[in-house]
Amino acid sequence: MTTAGETWLRAQALIGREAFLLDARRWDEWLDLYLPDCEFWVPAWGDDGELTSDPRSQISMIYYENRGGLEDRVFRIRTGTSSASTPALRTNHIFSVLLVEHAETGLLIETNWKTESFREDQLISYRGHANYRLADIDGELKIASKRTVVLNPLTDTVLDFYTI
Repeated sequence: MTTAGETWLRAQALIGREAFLLDARRWDEWLDLYLPDCEFWVPAWGDDGELTSDPRSQISMIYYENRGGLEDRVFRIRTGTSSASTPALRTNHIFSVLLVEHAETGLLIETNWKTESFREDQLISYRGHANYRLADIDGELKIASKRTVVLNPLTDTVLDFYTI
């Protein structure tokens, strides 16, 4: 049986690995952290100051119902067909794990995060929080879903999966 401290460390190690792989642009290893049927969602802020609640019927900043959408984004970055990522930003992800809980659907993780992105003489800083649902697959944690809230979504550049 795994202790609460060991579970916390495993969760923190996975989220830290995700941040490291994004900053290092090691896209294939980053994609491998996600299950094929994972959900990746960044809800939008509505005019009423509330977050959208249904990615299938309301506006989202980013929404992929499975890893295929993330794979497509990585393909477009690699091939230079992503105007949002040309030239590519250099990123620095900082996070803090706030909560780790067991649930029937997997391990639930709550984080706060900050990402700073650099392009030429431009600095872009995003802040927010994310919740993850992790699945234990043969002793290895994988991301089954990630919902990220961007607290300051207004910027003069396009938001992308690796900038948050």
